[in-house]
Amino acid sequence: MTDMLEGKRVGFAMTGSFCTFSRVFPAAEALKSAGAQLFPILSENAWSLDTRFFAAAAVRERLEGIAGRAAWHTLPQVEPIGPKKLLDLLVIAPCTGNTLGKLAAGIFDTPVTMAAKSHLRNAGPMLIAVSTNDGLSTSARSLGTLMAWRNVFFVPFRQDDPERKPASLVADMAEIPRAARDALEGRQTQPILLA
Repeated sequence: MTDMLEGKRVGFAMTGSFCTFSRVFPAAEALKSAGAQLFPILSENAWSLDTRFFAAAAVRERLEGIAGRAAWHTLPQVEPIGPKKLLDLLVIAPCTGNTLGKLAAGIFDTPVTMAAKSHLRNAGPMLIAVSTNDGLSTSARSLGTLMAWRNVFFVPFRQDDPERKPASLVADMAEIPRAARDALEGRQTQPILLA
């Protein structure tokens, strides 16, 4: 039986929640193993910042190695996604509060937000794997706005540390392949809120 991800063109966009990258790379590998064609997309920060978690060059090398192609990291590179119908699905993993806010406010000034705008213009499915310390505070409004959008789906998420960071949310990155299959069928993976 053929996996529904087989041959699908999946944009895999990473934004600057650097602490989750080690959980996001295996999800990208799982999509590739299922037969998806991955098109890596990196925000300016994911492309250029060295952090205590990863050097920027290591992030680029790892994601490009998984995908087997160079990452898009500029506005001109991602703008044709919509006009040329380049993707079947766009995954944003991890998706920071900053990116959630820009998407919800209609601000498309980064490679990832422009990729989203360009892809959604064709009513293509977009899957968001949230990772933000303010998901239940400042970013809650943006999260709610995007949950109401047509063709926008979420990887199931939870509070990652309710005692020390009570407003923090993070998606279960291991659920990305299942949620991607659901999104391609126009269905939200359930339960969306994890214990």
